[in-house]
Amino acid sequence: MLERLASSVGEWLRGGPEGDVVVSSRVRLARNVSGYPFLPKADPGQTSEVEGLLRDSIMSCRLGVELTYCRLDEASPLLRELLVERHLIARDHAWADWVRAVAFGPQEKLSLMVNEEDHLRVQVLAGGLQLVQAWEEVSRVDDLLAELIPFAFSASYGYLTACPTNVGTGMRASVMLHLPALVMAQEMDKVIELAHTRHLAVRGLYGEGTHASADLYQVSNQVSLGVSEEDILEEVGQAVSEIVELEREGREGLLTRNRPELEGCIEQALEMLRSAWSLSSEEALHLLSQVRLGVYAGLAEGVTAETLSGLFLLTLPAHLQTIEGSELEGLERDQVRAVLLKKRLMEN
Repeated sequence: MLERLASSVGEWLRGGPEGDVVVSSRVRLARNVSGYPFLPKADPGQTSEVEGLLRDSIMSCRLGVELTYCRLDEASPLLRELLVERHLIARDHAWADWVRAVAFGPQEKLSLMVNEEDHLRVQVLAGGLQLVQAWEEVSRVDDLLAELIPFAFSASYGYLTACPTNVGTGMRASVMLHLPALVMAQEMDKVIELAHTRHLAVRGLYGEGTHASADLYQVSNQVSLGVSEEDILEEVGQAVSEIVELEREGREGLLTRNRPELEGCIEQALEMLRSAWSLSSEEALHLLSQVRLGVYAGLAEGVTAETLSGLFLLTLPAHLQTIEGSELEGLERDQVRAVLLKKRLMEN
C-alpha cells in the first residue's frame, strides 16, 4: 500500500475550476452511531464495537467504488504519516491511542474516517472550486450509509457530535487556496477580516491547529447548527470567490508594478529547485509555491501545474521515505528531496 500511494497523486490535486488560486474543495460530514457513547466517553470495548460495526457497514455498502480499509492502530507510523500528508486522515486521528481506521477509494476523492473525533467522518475531496459537486457526492454516500447505520440524531438539534461546534448538519465545507500574492503584499489581513465577518475560519495546510505552508490556506465554515447545508455552501463559496478576486488582483498588481522583481524571484526559485544539493521540506514548499505562481503568471516556462502539484506531495517526509524505501533522518532526507526535485523538474 505504501508504494502504491507514494507513487501517485490523488485526483483532487489534478486541478479544476478556478485552479490558479483554488487547489481543492472538501466537504466532510461528522456522524455518530446511536446507542454508543461519543469517543471521549467510550471505553475500549465500545470503541472496538463501533469500529467493527462501521467496518462491516462501510465494506458491504454499495458505494460505487472499491475501498481500501486500513486499521490505523495496526498500521506503521510511516503509513499513518503518509495518509496524513495525502489529507486522507487528520493528524490527531493518525496518532490517537484507540481502535480506529480509514477507508478510501482508488482516486482518493472519498475518505471515511472511523473513530476519529466522531465515530464516523465522511469526506469528499475535489480539485479546484467544486464545493457543490463534493457536497452532492458526500450526501449520496451519507444516504447510503444511513440505510445501514443508525446515526445519532435529534429532531431539535440535528446530528449529534462529540464537539458542540459540529452539532446540526455535522458539515464542514472547506477550500484550500494558494495565496502567494496576498502573502507577498502582506495583505492576508484582508482574508482574515473577510472570513471573520462571515463567521468562517482560516487555517493552515492541514486544517485546525496547523500553520500555513507554501502560501496554502484553508477557509471553512465554523457554524453548523441552525443553518442548512446549502447555506453553508453558499457562504463559503461566496467568500472564496471574493478571496480569489483579491488574489488575482494582487497578482496583477505584482505583474504591473514589479514584473522584473517577480520574474527574478520566480527564476531564482526554479534555479534553486534544479540545483540545490539539500532542501528542507519548508524550503521546498516555499520555492514550489513561488514557481506555481510563475506558472499561472506565464513566467515559468517548461514547468506544468500538474508536475508542481505532484511535487508538493511527493517531497513531503513520509512520501520521500516511502519512495526511497528506507527511513531517512534530517540532512539525508533533505538531500534526497533535492535530488528528487532536480530529477522531476529536468524530466518536465
